[in-house]
Amino acid sequence: MKKTTLILFLAITSISFGQKKWFSTYQDSIALVKDAKAITEKFTSDLKKIDPTIKFDIKTILNTTPYLIFFYKDAANIPLWEQVIPEQKQFFYQLAGNETEGKKIFGLFFNGFYLPHELGHAFDYILHGDVKNSYESEYLANTIGFLWWKKQHRNQELKKCYEYAKKMWAQLPNPVPEGSTVEKYFAENYEQATQDPFVYGYLQFKQFIDLYESKNLPDFDTFIKNELNKK
Repeated sequence: MKKTTLILFLAITSISFGQKKWFSTYQDSIALVKDAKAITEKFTSDLKKIDPTIKFDIKTILNTTPYLIFFYKDAANIPLWEQVIPEQKQFFYQLAGNETEGKKIFGLFFNGFYLPHELGHAFDYILHGDVKNSYESEYLANTIGFLWWKKQHRNQELKKCYEYAKKMWAQLPNPVPEGSTVEKYFAENYEQATQDPFVYGYLQFKQFIDLYESKNLPDFDTFIKNELNKK
């Protein structure tokens, strides 16, 4: 086996391993970061195949905070379940119905779906600079994350996320006051919303449901090309 072929084989194996184990709750922080980096590298590779000139150099680091998973400057910050504060664990337990299911939901979304969502925020940031947090910016990131996982053929995992999102969203009270819109409410109350998992969950899970049920979404490459053409 040639050296270049061996290197390519190892890279593909690393990416496949990371994606295969993803969408589950990690106990090992080293494995979590390793697999997250492999997924980030694959996402970056897919972007650069579309636009080789794009400057996308995003790190993936372990940094468990009440925000759980987020993009800041040049890094996607990912959480480890054992480090999540008890109040947030109770949120998952309550909506899921028990601790086992709550922990499973955390894995599906926060050691799963939301990593390319945060890389979608990074893409938006690289294209447009500081972007005001809003319903629209979250929808863009969710769309990018959703379409990228579709590109990876992770339909089974997306279906599980959809089923749990519907179950959880059905239990969440609508925080939007009468006479307002969801877009206006989250534009005006975004920071406060992120501090309340019941409010922020209402936004995020509803967006995921809408994307999953949409019949008009393009593929990942087409969507990214359209966004690049807007800059």
